[in-house]
Parts: sequence; C-alpha cells; structure tokens
Amino acid sequence: MVELGGQTVHGSMLSSERRIKDVMSDVSVAVENNVFDIERNLNQPEQMQAIMERMVRQNSRIRSCGISFIDNYYPQKGHGFCPYAWRTDSMQVETMQLAEMSGDYLKSEWFQKAVEKDSAYWSDPFFDGHDAKTPLVAYLQPIHDAKGKLVAVLGADLSLDFMTNIMQEQDSIFYDVIWAWGVNEGDAYASQSIILSHDGTFLTHPDSWRILKGNFFVHLKDCDEKGYAEKAIKNMSEGKSSSYETDYEMRINTIHSFLFYAPIEGTDWILAVSVPRITLDLLGIFLGIIMLFFVALVLQVTFFVSRFVIKRTAKPLRQLADTADKVAQGQFDTPLPIIKHHDEIHQLHDSFENMQHSLAAYVEDLKTTTAAKASMENELEIAHGIQMSMLPKTYPAFPDRHDIDIYGQVTPAKAVGGDLYDFFIRDEKLFFCIGDVSGKGVPASLVMAVTRSLFRNIATHVALPDRIVTALSEALSDNNETNMFVTLFVGVLDLKTGHLSYSNAGHDMPLLLTDDEVRILPCDSNVPAGVIPGWQFTGQQVDMKAGYTLFLYTDGLNEAEDINHNQFELERVVETAKTADRHPEQLVMTMKKAVEQFVGDADQSDDLTMFAIQYKNISTSNN
Repeated sequence: MVELGGQTVHGSMLSSERRIKDVMSDVSVAVENNVFDIERNLNQPEQMQAIMERMVRQNSRIRSCGISFIDNYYPQKGHGFCPYAWRTDSMQVETMQLAEMSGDYLKSEWFQKAVEKDSAYWSDPFFDGHDAKTPLVAYLQPIHDAKGKLVAVLGADLSLDFMTNIMQEQDSIFYDVIWAWGVNEGDAYASQSIILSHDGTFLTHPDSWRILKGNFFVHLKDCDEKGYAEKAIKNMSEGKSSSYETDYEMRINTIHSFLFYAPIEGTDWILAVSVPRITLDLLGIFLGIIMLFFVALVLQVTFFVSRFVIKRTAKPLRQLADTADKVAQGQFDTPLPIIKHHDEIHQLHDSFENMQHSLAAYVEDLKTTTAAKASMENELEIAHGIQMSMLPKTYPAFPDRHDIDIYGQVTPAKAVGGDLYDFFIRDEKLFFCIGDVSGKGVPASLVMAVTRSLFRNIATHVALPDRIVTALSEALSDNNETNMFVTLFVGVLDLKTGHLSYSNAGHDMPLLLTDDEVRILPCDSNVPAGVIPGWQFTGQQVDMKAGYTLFLYTDGLNEAEDINHNQFELERVVETAKTADRHPEQLVMTMKKAVEQFVGDADQSDDLTMFAIQYKNISTSNN
C-alpha cells in the first residue's frame, strides 16, 4: 500500500512541476518576445518606458519589469537609465526610473552578474523592493545593439506566491483522502509540500516567515536517521529525483515520514514532499479499494451484457446470413429481413441495404471525385503562380547598374516547393540569400514564404549576415510545433569594394569561380535555421575581384538522381562549372542542361534552385 501511495505522490509532484514550469515559461517567453522590439528602438530611449509598461499590462504573471542600461549609454539620461514598471496591490500599473527608487543599480551584484553572464537566466530569489516581504525571482535577458555589444539587461519579476498556491493544492489531495477515512487532520497525518533552492533555503513554506530565511537541509539533519538524511541532502543538491530506492523513511518532528523530491527543470530548485507513513498507507488502501470496486463492477456488467446480447442477436443473425448469400450471388434487390432491435445487427442490416444502392451511385461519385481532383490541381497551379511571384524573375535584375550581374531559377519537384532565393540592394550593398525548407509540397511552401518575408524584414534593418540568420532562426524556432527548419546561406556584398560577408546555416557550400579556378567557398558548421533556439550563427568574409562569380544552389542539384539512384554529386557540379561561361545566366543554364542529361527519364526527386552572382569592375559602375 505504501508503494501505491508513493506512486500517487510522484504523479502529483510531476503535475506540480509541470504547472510551475508553465508559469515560468510564460514569463520567459514574454520577455524574449520583446527583445527584438527593444533592440530595434535602442535609438529612441523615450520608447523604453512604454515597452516596460506594456509588458506588465499584457502579462498578468509579471509583477514588475525594467530595463537597466550600462553606464552612460544615453549621455543625456545620466550615468544610470532604468525605465521600470510595476503592478500595485490595487492592480494598477505605475512607472518610474529604478535609479530613483533603489539608488545606483550599476554597482548592484545582480546587474554586474547579468552583464558578465551575457545570457538569459533566472536570478536567485529576493524580496520585493516595494513591500520588502513578497519573495520574487527575475528572468534576466541581455540586450545587444546592432554590433552585438551588450548595452542593457531586461528583467521581469515573478512572484513566488504562485508556487505556494500550487504546493497548498498538492497537500489538499492528501487531506481529502484522510478526510474520506474520517480521520481528523493533524500533525501526525499532515503532508508538507515545499520548494527549495539548491542549498536548501525555503522558497515556499506554510509559515511565510521561513521563506528565504529558513533552511530545510539544516532541519533535515536533526532527524533520527542521519545516514538517510545525508544521502537525501546529497541527492537533492546534485539535482537527482527520488525513486523507490531513495524514498527514505525517517522520523521528522517525531513522525515517521517518507521524503519525496525532484528537481524543477530549467532551474536549480527542488520540489520536496514529506508524507507521514500512515497517510501513505491510507492513500494506498483508498486507491486499492477504488480499483477493486471498479474491476468488480466492470466484470459484473460485462457478464450480464454479454449474456443478453448473445441471446438477442443469435436468431436474426441466421436470417441475415441467408439473405446475404443471395445478395452475394448478384440478387441485389433481394429483400432483407426486418430487424426490430436498433443494435449492431440492425446496423449490419442497414449496411447491406446501403451496399445495394451504392453501386448505382458509384458512377456519379466518381464524376464528383474527378471534378474535385481537377479543382485541387487548379488551386495548386494558382499556389504555384503565387509562390513564383514572390521570387525574383525579371532579368537583368538591375538594368541601370553595370557592377553586378545576377540570375536565378527555381524548379519545384511538385506544384509548390520549399526552395527560395532573394536579393535586394541597400546602401550600395547587395543583400542576398538562398534556402531550402525541410520537406516538400504545401507545408514547405508556407515556411518558404515566411522565411523570405523574414529575410526581407530583418535585412532591411540589420547589416551583418550572422545577425540576420540568428534573428531569422529565432523567429522560425518560436512555436515551431511542426519541427520544420531551413538550410540558409545569407550574404552581403559591398558593391564598392567587392568585400563579401556571409553566414551559412547548414546549407550546401557555394562555388566561387575566379579567373582561373573553381573552388568551394569555406563555410562554418552551423545548424539549419529554426532547429536550436538561441544558436549564435557565425559570420565569414572573402574579397571578390572583378569578374568573380558566386554560384549558389540547393541540394536538388548535387543530390539529383538518375533511374539507378546514382547522384549527380558535388564533383560533377565543380567539373561542369569549370567548363561553363562565367556569366550568371549562361552558368545556370549550362548546369541545368548537365543535370537534366544526367537524370534522364528519372522523376525529379527534390526542388532545384540555382542562383549566380557576378561581380564586375567597379570602375564601370553607374550609380
């Protein structure tokens, strides 16, 4: 019975842990969703206060939040500038400068630690600065400028009262069982659910004066079973969960109790439950009785129902079988026996009757199906046209310029596909990308459209390719329930100098065609965009001289297969490029002809996209 009760306690702990993680996740997501807006408006300090106020108003879990800038970031605002908003006891939202309330935050330990860490994390618990009695924990998120330099720390405070409520609800489960047995609640039967920090400090406790002051490990060392207590403290400190091998029975406050514990994922906190042995016994007996009652009830009901159904259905089944034989011989108009009872036999009767009429309706249904298929094909054709209209298709792309020549082409394997490429010129720099969405068909085409829009929006404000890819990956990975991702290559070519900056997110490495050779452009091993949230993509650089051509492609080229499943492979791509004209359109057409000859009659297995950029002599530029 103790084991059955222990299973119930473990299940209750897992449920409480999930609820705590959900609340903390709501706060962390709310903070991360505002990072882009803050970094985009860093040149407008007056917008910071409004963003803080909006975050508190829109997120009921956030008690207060503020953004603390580094020393003298805004000279006109003084050394410290920290827009801050908080929710009062009357649920009103007020704003102020944090420095006006708490002095010089620049010298505070939490700010210096956050700057040194330079990554998002949950702070150690602390008391609210307004009432000095509400325990809080803050989610701290670094803010960077366009160059990647840390300029501020965004923090959102979460009251730990919600965890106290969850623990009280968990204890009430055991109180309900005790009450059902007619036992008065008392110290000998009461369970205690608490949250601890990694060193044993109480984060929740029925006695509020113990929170952030008392220590459970010190209390645990006073129990009779010293060896069990030391093992439990060691396991909890190391982030381990209790099991039936480590649920120690010990005397706590003179009461024989079992100790259960588990780490809270994403934090260094511990959820612990102390349950008296007698409570576990009562809980196990209670659950056992309920299980036995339901098993007995199900068996009894099953017996009587089965007996009744068999007697009721035996006779009409024989009649229906005789009629079914005649229908099977082709006599579809044979009358079926009358079934008075509305049960499974009656349903079988109706099924045979429907079968008699279904043949006449089959031809009409076939016509309807054919029309629906034609309509679907028409819609896919329209979707193909919409998708192709999103990609560059007018060449020459920049007829008034003589310093750059571009040509690209997309051939989907289905009506719609997941390949993309795009480019535009801003501030005398060519921003371009090529990508391949995982999968094919309509889902891939939707992600392709989103990726292309994200590239346009982000590259309009960000100049570094690695920053563009990082921001785009974060946007794709947010709420990515389908686990789709994009291999992506993003480049920025300075049209005045020929300097090329680029970042590769798991995409096939492009070819660089110089005057006398064809070489593979080296790329760092970054993961595809949208796979791992928080991944920092790296950037690389190379100088292009006049006449150099950059050839980009998706894996539909090098992995194209013939009827024997042999692949075109990178070696053939390089050899074809060596003999091809360096002009982008000629290069793409030569490569397409080569892969079509290799594939032959085999079906196209993947979307094929090729994209070439030739940098010309800048002395001929006509800006």
